[in-house]
Amino acid sequence: MSIIIGRGKNSRRAYGIDEIALVPGACTLDPSLADTSYSIGNIKREIPIIASAMDGVVDVRMAVLLSGLGSLGVLNLEGIQTRYEDTGPILDQIASVGKSEFVGLMQALYLEPVKPELVELRIKEIKEQGGIAAVSLTPLGAAKYGQLVAQAGADIIFIQATVVSTNHLSPDGVNSLDLAQFCQEMPIPVVLGNCVTYEVSLELMKAGAAAILVGIGPGAACTSRGVLGVGIPQATAVADCAAARDDFHRQTGEYVPIIADGGIVTGGDICKCIACGADAVMIGSPIARANEAPGKGYHWGMATPSPVLPRGTRINVGTTGSIRDILLGPAKLDDGTHNLLGALKTSMGTLGAQNIKQMQQVEVVIAPSLLTEGKVYQKAQQLGMGK
Repeated sequence: MSIIIGRGKNSRRAYGIDEIALVPGACTLDPSLADTSYSIGNIKREIPIIASAMDGVVDVRMAVLLSGLGSLGVLNLEGIQTRYEDTGPILDQIASVGKSEFVGLMQALYLEPVKPELVELRIKEIKEQGGIAAVSLTPLGAAKYGQLVAQAGADIIFIQATVVSTNHLSPDGVNSLDLAQFCQEMPIPVVLGNCVTYEVSLELMKAGAAAILVGIGPGAACTSRGVLGVGIPQATAVADCAAARDDFHRQTGEYVPIIADGGIVTGGDICKCIACGADAVMIGSPIARANEAPGKGYHWGMATPSPVLPRGTRINVGTTGSIRDILLGPAKLDDGTHNLLGALKTSMGTLGAQNIKQMQQVEVVIAPSLLTEGKVYQKAQQLGMGK
């Protein structure tokens, strides 16, 4: 339904994850029977949770640990890991600097150039330890290092920017990355993002994307929405892009997974994103809280160190347990941030969804009071959902 903002400008209502709720159906099932697996290309994972390509979230060690648990961790190939051979002192600086000095420090640290030999080394380190080498590059980085990444043995590549499209205008003398040609030439699956609309999702699928990342600005450490004023709340964005996936599947027979990326903190958030149409989710801050995370209890976004227009900040997320606690439990916290897979399986059991595809079909209602109704004591005492 069209909403009139003013003369000459109509709009529509969009919904965030916190504004919706999932409705139980006519049947239930034991959570152990819920199949949460999904696939991107020839890579099948049991846990539909991907750790974001952020320097405080994924390093070689974390990528290997996540692979072993049945999940996936994406390494940022234009971050700290490929600019410095010894990342320990760099991460210590980021964790210890004061708030007022943070932006300047980050800009200085990320001025160190990316070293091709470290790009190759990090991929080989993951592979040698039995991990899945999932890596991320910006479109510009992909143009520079794409072939090197494939030759080094990466298993899957994520091409990420605040907004990615197939229709990009560049200044004279600057050649933008041809996404369709890149997808065709790469011998491994290429995930493209980020986007938030039906039309762009469809174009990225036609270009050959193996999966689509959905989300602009909802991340815990991201400030793009405040700096740029751009974005669509995640529930609506995921549903719109999922509709493009379903139409593309009907037209071509090819199924391109949708990955909700950003704004996802609790098990309930994951459940609601999948109910809106996602096949998997990408999360940063919940993984950054793991004892094994490289950020030492801090989390920052990929656009945070921009030398001209930072679109992120550093947040203190603390450390709350092991990566196993966070993904598989047992939960040691009461706020929905531990045992994320258990939360998803229990929700699927409650809703009667035997697999991800059935979870995408459950009834969703608009419920802005879902997280506050009856929670007076939790809020007053800062417990559970009141934190």
